[in-house]
Amino acid sequence: MIREVQIHERLSLAQTIPLGLQHVFAMFGATVLVPFLTGLSPAIALLSSGIGTIVFLLLTKSQVPAYLGSSFAYIASLTYFVKDQNNLAAAMGGALTIGIIYVLLFALMSYFGSSWVHKIVPPVVAGPVVAIIGLSLTPVAADMSANNWYIAIFTLAVTAFLSIYAKGFLKIIPILTGIVVGYIVAAFAGLVDFTGVTASLNDIIASPVNFDTWQAPALDKAALFMFAPLAFVTIIEDLGHMIVLGNITHSDPIEKPGFNRVLLGNGLATGIASFLGGPPVTTYGENIGVLAVTRVYSTFNIWVAAFIAIILSFVNPLQALIMSIPTAVMGGVSLYLFGMIGVTGLRTLIEARVDFSKNKNLIIASVIFAVGIGVSSHGVAYATLAGIILNLVLREEKDEAAENKKEIA
Repeated sequence: MIREVQIHERLSLAQTIPLGLQHVFAMFGATVLVPFLTGLSPAIALLSSGIGTIVFLLLTKSQVPAYLGSSFAYIASLTYFVKDQNNLAAAMGGALTIGIIYVLLFALMSYFGSSWVHKIVPPVVAGPVVAIIGLSLTPVAADMSANNWYIAIFTLAVTAFLSIYAKGFLKIIPILTGIVVGYIVAAFAGLVDFTGVTASLNDIIASPVNFDTWQAPALDKAALFMFAPLAFVTIIEDLGHMIVLGNITHSDPIEKPGFNRVLLGNGLATGIASFLGGPPVTTYGENIGVLAVTRVYSTFNIWVAAFIAIILSFVNPLQALIMSIPTAVMGGVSLYLFGMIGVTGLRTLIEARVDFSKNKNLIIASVIFAVGIGVSSHGVAYATLAGIILNLVLREEKDEAAENKKEIA
């Protein structure tokens, strides 16, 4: 059985670097996919995620082992302004607006406190929300695996095998090892395209920020209306991720260091990204999955991952090498990670001994699962909101057995 490494613990540097690299592999595909889809720079997205994660860790006092990567919630808005309107300044103004909203909510929550969060998000809400965070992501992993299922299944099998049967340090880096083994097999099968790696050797070191074309964020009414409402979607997703983290790490990030600090860290990180020309950032379920698999919760590993991401943003061959990993390899690993998050949600319900003989609990869980999995866009956020509302509106059922005893007495 793997020994749990707690949030405040530090392993040796020889162990920490591959653990940090494992987190980089987990977040890399999604973080660079957003700029590819929206017309932004992948290198700046990496730089933004690294700097943003460091800011987040500082503001949460290194008590929340979360990595911040490019948010998918803003893809449509970014695409409209960057690709369609060729207005990067307006897009970054919209991203800056997101950061400002987060900071304002931090101020409100700092004044009124955050203890109320647990009252509106009890285990019957938290468990299903955690589960759908993982389950709603599995179609993405399945799509990544679709082109070469045998590679994806092989990578998944290697990762699972190492998680169970490996010894020593190899047991806590099953994801990194699975990706490396999957990559080698895919290369021998002729599925790896090294063209980008070869081309990158002509320009090894390059600044991710092009100061000749840099534009400061510009406040634009259209961007304000397109970006601002989405802030509340990602805030609810952040809340879900903090619940997951709490369950996995046996901590309570909502209470300590406080959800207000989580919002401040995320908000300032997004604000910095807007000035760099990168997409808004958010906490990543992929990296939470890594924590669940490895049971190594040390925030020091997240620090290392952030610095590796910053270095990657300047070194073209390293970027190109990671970009050359076949999507099927990452798909196999992602199936494992997302499934692990889903099971963590079910474990929450079991450990909290949620009574599903009560209609209230049954209705809340049913609606969360139905909305979270059934709604294609922002399903997790809508499901969380639905669960919170139902928990507040529905009344507790009377215990008929207890009532009968009272009447007899």
